[in-house]
Amino acid sequence: MLAMKHISAAVVIGSLLLGGCTSKVADTKDYSGFLPDYSKLHKAESASGQEVLRWADPSFKAQNYQNLYYEPIVYYPTPKPNAQITQQTLDQVLSYTNQNVKSAFGQRLNLVNSPKTPNTLIFRGAITGVAASTEGLQFYEVIPVALVIAGTMAATGERDQDTTLLFEGQLIDASTGKTVFEVVRKGFGKQLSNDSQKVTAEDLKKIVTDMSSDIQRYRD
Repeated sequence: MLAMKHISAAVVIGSLLLGGCTSKVADTKDYSGFLPDYSKLHKAESASGQEVLRWADPSFKAQNYQNLYYEPIVYYPTPKPNAQITQQTLDQVLSYTNQNVKSAFGQRLNLVNSPKTPNTLIFRGAITGVAASTEGLQFYEVIPVALVIAGTMAATGERDQDTTLLFEGQLIDASTGKTVFEVVRKGFGKQLSNDSQKVTAEDLKKIVTDMSSDIQRYRD
């Protein structure tokens, strides 16, 4: 059983980049400032063949860690609800994300109550953006956590809109305080029929469940 815990923590957090049917990755304009350094991020192929953005310290050895101290995922910066995405929806998405991601990590590493436990990694994560854009059109703007309607209505009527969730996370060596892994991901949820349709937690849940499922399914 203990051997099952000795997995690549880098791939575990890297698997948070999986999910949805899109091959798009986050752009520099999507970076929120939650992570200390984005300069080393690079595109990489995840275990399931998805293109991702991540970085791992060359000296990082996953087998040196058996435990994980989970800091609850937060919104960064503070959410700005509006008529299309309410505070209730934002609260539900955050709660659902924490429940599922923490449970998934617990399937692979020992969750501990103190970062002072030997051989421990600290997980920090944030939902850094929620956005919507007209299907097939380029993002003109993404304001962190505030919903953005990008694009215009087609001449023949309203076009479908994509819902997008941006996530940033890192692993920290608890004994040194040194960041050993960073990840930035962009996930796509359900499509909206038009710009007046409200975004619900259900529209974004697949992104989270895909993250959690991939954490649990990974094998060396």
